Amino acid sequence: MAIVKYTSSDVDLIARMVRAEAVGEGKQGMLYVGNVIVNRAKADCLDFRDVRTIREVIFQVQGGNYAFEAVQKGNLFYQRARSAEKNLARKNLKYWREHPAKYALWYFNPYGPCPQTWYGEPLTGGYKNHCYYEPAAGTCASVY
Repeated sequence: MAIVKYTSSDVDLIARMVRAEAVGEGKQGMLYVGNVIVNRAKADCLDFRDVRTIREVIFQVQGGNYAFEAVQKGNLFYQRARSAEKNLARKNLKYWREHPAKYALWYFNPYGPCPQTWYGEPLTGGYKNHCYYEPAAGTCASVY
């Protein structure tokens, strides 16, 4: 059974997003970004109370901007999904969750060492250029 409900269009969206956000970090880095996307669809807390679908997660607007930079800036996100990334997306949707993004709802590239917190949320770890953050203890049971 899948972690969240999804359609073939959702597979394409995740595939395009993981490529756009983390292609330089290889399959592992793209899977971590996929974890965050799936976790946001699963979460019913914090900034993610009103996003239940993959499409809503990908195109969520926060503070007047899209939550994912790749949606706003275009680049690889607006290219056709490739089969390699579609396979990674299906893996994320069906079962794959791994530290440091296993329960992460946020990631970013600080162009330096990972801060221990980001907007008050604790660091779970980093992988190549990205730092991953999960909700503070007791604030988002639905993601675990």
